[in-house]
Amino acid sequence: QVQLVESGGGLVQAGGSLRLSCAASGRTFSSYAMGWFRQAPGKEREFVAAISWSGGSTYYADSVKGRFTISRDNAKNTVYLQMNSLKPEDTAVYYCAADVTATYTVQGGYWGQGTQVTVSS
Repeated sequence: QVQLVESGGGLVQAGGSLRLSCAASGRTFSSYAMGWFRQAPGKEREFVAAISWSGGSTYYADSVKGRFTISRDNAKNTVYLQMNSLKPEDTAVYYCAADVTATYTVQGGYWGQGTQVTVSS
């Protein structure tokens, strides 16, 4: 079992930066690929970024590539999402997920509660 708690969301102007954190409980954190997803109002939840269990491989949606960086610290049971050059279209609730597959689905239903990111123009 893994429990996830996101933090770091907020209101930022276009072009600004935010860093999201996801703290995980459970001894198996370091064995899971982790990911970030987002859901904007009226839209389906979409994949944003993922990172392998070791941190050696990262994957990004085309819409955030070059602007967002995912990382993890297994000693702290935490995964991060550094978001730079934010755009209004990045506005969404951002969710952390554990046990992300190669097709960017989430096994086991390990989701955080979400954190709101709002980018003003």
